[in-house]
Amino acid sequence: MSATSSHHKRLLLLGGTLEARRIAARLAGEPAVSVTLSLAGRTRMPIDNGVTTRSGGFGGVTGLVHWLEDHRIDAVIVATHPFAAQMAHHAQHAAAHLGLPIVRVTRPGWQRQKGDRWLECDTPQQAMALLGETPRRVLLTFGRQQAAHFEAAPHHHYVIRSIDPIDPPLALPHVDNLIARGPFTLEQERRLLREHAIDVLVTKHSGGEATRPKLVAAREQGIDVIMMRRPAMPDTPTVEGVEDDSMARLLDWLSAC
Repeated sequence: MSATSSHHKRLLLLGGTLEARRIAARLAGEPAVSVTLSLAGRTRMPIDNGVTTRSGGFGGVTGLVHWLEDHRIDAVIVATHPFAAQMAHHAQHAAAHLGLPIVRVTRPGWQRQKGDRWLECDTPQQAMALLGETPRRVLLTFGRQQAAHFEAAPHHHYVIRSIDPIDPPLALPHVDNLIARGPFTLEQERRLLREHAIDVLVTKHSGGEATRPKLVAAREQGIDVIMMRRPAMPDTPTVEGVEDDSMARLLDWLSAC
């Protein structure tokens, strides 16, 4: 933090991502700022990030406004998943209502490379339709809520990797549930695709480096990738990534709030 900080800052950090963890770790030792890291609550045992952590929703925009007022928050950083559009929009509306400074940390998207076999879509239903009628072996990297859409296509064999067990289990006759926490190396992704004889990967366009190896492995093995495009985000000021220069801009922004 800059020496120009005029008073102790109370920050709400909307997280659930690697970027949010890095921001929390960087701010944990700053005496001029108190951080509350907010998680959606989908992971049973989240990683300890060294700051105050809350879990669960706020109750829409109105609930978030009340929470921000009750906790006397000075600024908001949105470092949620690129597909957490509703939370990003709620944060934008709540911050505007209270006149609070807000910034969103973005994650660089992936660029299609030579040899990629991408089929792009906008919804889980469209992704399911792209699988077709011929039975396939599918690596599905969606959370439980969106993976449930694939119960309408039970003729495929699904491999689902998640941090926590899928509960309740999906109503699918052919499904392997793998419990693991990433990030995963390229060799791990190669082995996963080979050992489960995967012929199509269904994933979200999350972007970033941490989950890129699965795309590289799919390209190497000539596997189709059904890629769900990112949803529209609010027109919030942004900082891309959390590398050294981006982190410095984020800290300068917080100091100026």
